[in-house]
Amino acid sequence: MRPLFRLILGTVALVALYFALPVNIDDSLAVRVVLSVICLVAVTWLIVREVRIQVNTEGSQLWGLGLALVGAVIAFSMTDYVIAFAAPGEFVDLNTRLDALYFALTTLATVGYGDVHAQGQIARAVVCIQLVFNLVVLTTAASVLVGQLRTRATTRSAGKQ
Repeated sequence: MRPLFRLILGTVALVALYFALPVNIDDSLAVRVVLSVICLVAVTWLIVREVRIQVNTEGSQLWGLGLALVGAVIAFSMTDYVIAFAAPGEFVDLNTRLDALYFALTTLATVGYGDVHAQGQIARAVVCIQLVFNLVVLTTAASVLVGQLRTRATTRSAGKQ
């Protein structure tokens, strides 16, 4: 299976899982916090692992790193969604999973349209963590991904001459 197809298929599967996964809002705050931390640690570990593979293994496939980046956005989106429903008033206008995905992507892109935003202290704390995660982990991973793509394009172009 071609790497781009794997990335597209994996992304579609993650997004479908995100929209289909049942969320039990009745769980205690402690359970939600622990699950969110476990998810964030797992996604961080996966991204760091994929970055190491890219840096240390010549010719490694890039789709795993791309999929890990998608997973990070989905993880924060789900966290935002759960907070919005568990603690109404923490977010303004975050009512659906699509709203949460939209918010996670606008936060990642640092666009901040202002229509959906964190209002409560819990939501603002999570968004602060998300911003730092985006700046440190995702920026590093994206830099490695772009560098690998550039190197491969240069290598292919040199091979054709």
